[in-house]
Amino acid sequence: MEEFKYEDLVKATESFSSSRLIGKGSHGCVYKGVLSEDRVIAVKTLSLALRALHDNSKLNNETRVLLSLAEPDNSSSSSSSSDHVIKLLGTSQDPSQNKLLVMEFMPNGSLHDLLHPPTNDAPPPTWPARLRTALQVARALQSLHDRKPFIIHRDIKSANVLFDSDWNAKLADFGLAVMDGDDRLDSPAGTIGYLDPNYTCPSKLSRKNDVFSFGVMLLEIMSGRKAMDVSKQTASIVDWAISRIEGQRVMDICDPRISLPSVEPFRHMVHIAGRCVAANEGSRPSVSEIVMEMERVLHQRVPVLTWLSQWRSLVSLKRWRKHASRCNTSTLVKQGAQKGEIQGDMLSGKV
Repeated sequence: MEEFKYEDLVKATESFSSSRLIGKGSHGCVYKGVLSEDRVIAVKTLSLALRALHDNSKLNNETRVLLSLAEPDNSSSSSSSSDHVIKLLGTSQDPSQNKLLVMEFMPNGSLHDLLHPPTNDAPPPTWPARLRTALQVARALQSLHDRKPFIIHRDIKSANVLFDSDWNAKLADFGLAVMDGDDRLDSPAGTIGYLDPNYTCPSKLSRKNDVFSFGVMLLEIMSGRKAMDVSKQTASIVDWAISRIEGQRVMDICDPRISLPSVEPFRHMVHIAGRCVAANEGSRPSVSEIVMEMERVLHQRVPVLTWLSQWRSLVSLKRWRKHASRCNTSTLVKQGAQKGEIQGDMLSGKV
């Protein structure tokens, strides 16, 4: 891990200019930094309140967790899934000994901004893009939960999912993360709307809390609705979605801004989300189960579309034969074949 000079970070962020501010939360602010033409970074600083208290605990904890993720692990999922976790490049300190983190820069913003743009001009993400993002976040969470010691993120939400230059999703903000075996058991933490209602005291902390938060985010991805929206009649996305699932109106959950290539994959994803936000923790799946189910949904799409394509070809073939029969000529079929309208085995009736 690299130790960055504070003066270099001040210069890279134009003295932490507001024009370079790319993210802000209760614990800190994130700035875009340009070290050179070919090296762009993200610099995370303490919030003003924590800076005044010289409270580095959140950034120290984030450093510890991200460093542990960079270490080799024997779990089967960690090697590939950790690619979807934000990378820590190094640290620094200001003259008052306040900590700064230097992270990889994610140029395409957050999932929250993508789903809820400030204006209606931006096109919404497509269904395949949403499905891909959901699976990548699930894999990132799997890499945390399957490690030894395992890690509980405690703040899974769309604002903490960032996109790199290739639109790969990465899980960020580990300030609240807890590692198995940690002595510190502070009060429940997270974000309203995503926070598991069962997580009422430190002893209730478990990996199933993350599963609940992921389920909320999955509903957000599919519906385009915010996790908590007080302007709606039903503010909680979980209460809103569950009422539609129980009322056999699953398709009402679909974001009206997008079209679906097939209904069944959407229904499967709603089923996964519903299990994640179940009131009974024992009914919630593990993240490994979630990943397996999502991969099944992705893989099922190909055969369905292939079968549909073959069915359309068969219908097209029958229409050609009927037309040729009416004209009482085989020339029409041959001309169609030369034009590429009927090809190969279709002329012999093989599909």
